[in-house]
Amino acid sequence: MKKIGLYVAIFAALIMIFVSVFSYWLVPYDPNEIDLLAKFEPAGKTHLFGTDHLGRDTFSRLLAATSISLNSAFVTLFLILSLGILVGGTAGFAGGKTDQILMRICDIFFSVPTVILALFLVGILGVGLTNVIIAIAVSHWAWYARIVRSIVLSLKNSDYVLITITSGASTFTNFRKNMLKPILSQCAVLATLDIGHIVLHISGLSFLGLGVKAPTAEWGIMISDGKEYIFSHPELIVYPGFAIFLCVMSFNIIGDFLRDKFDVSEAGH
Repeated sequence: MKKIGLYVAIFAALIMIFVSVFSYWLVPYDPNEIDLLAKFEPAGKTHLFGTDHLGRDTFSRLLAATSISLNSAFVTLFLILSLGILVGGTAGFAGGKTDQILMRICDIFFSVPTVILALFLVGILGVGLTNVIIAIAVSHWAWYARIVRSIVLSLKNSDYVLITITSGASTFTNFRKNMLKPILSQCAVLATLDIGHIVLHISGLSFLGLGVKAPTAEWGIMISDGKEYIFSHPELIVYPGFAIFLCVMSFNIIGDFLRDKFDVSEAGH
């Protein structure tokens, strides 16, 4: 039964990734095109999922929203991993006061809930998708920095690393040849578990009007637009809500499988 769930999750994740890459060519209509004469049309051959309160094709908006939401999550994860590897690798290699200072900075970020910190940063930076991505990345990097530091400390005194050092290789070369692969493999597994978490952050901030701005199609925006019609046209919320649920569940199931298979710890998350 677990295997069936895993296969379904992988299939769903691949479909969403495919849509996020090729949505521009997949949408049957302009997702932002307004046609007030066609508002609230039911699902049918002309509009597969019907239309919203402005006559926009819901299916086209859902595909476009998948692209915005997932691509934003992937960019955010890239920034988180880059900052985490940079800070954690520096702390692990340098040691001493540098390590202490960087880890105390991490402790400061750990002491503030990620949602509160993200909201605070968006308040400083201003609304918009770019600022939301930066805010979420800044509020999440510390956990990865601590993981990278622990990997570097566990490998720093190993025989093959010491041989590389004595051969005259630079610190960067040593890090790239001997440590980057195990760091990326462990962080990639944990990042898979974080995709759904980040998607929820992006959608939540957009729902509050702090992220993606209308009329751009995004899951949180679609739910925000449809909340006024929850009783008369609940499908306007159901479609993007189910997309978020499917995304979170799919990547969590895949991440759980990879974590158990490769025995990756989530301590400190």
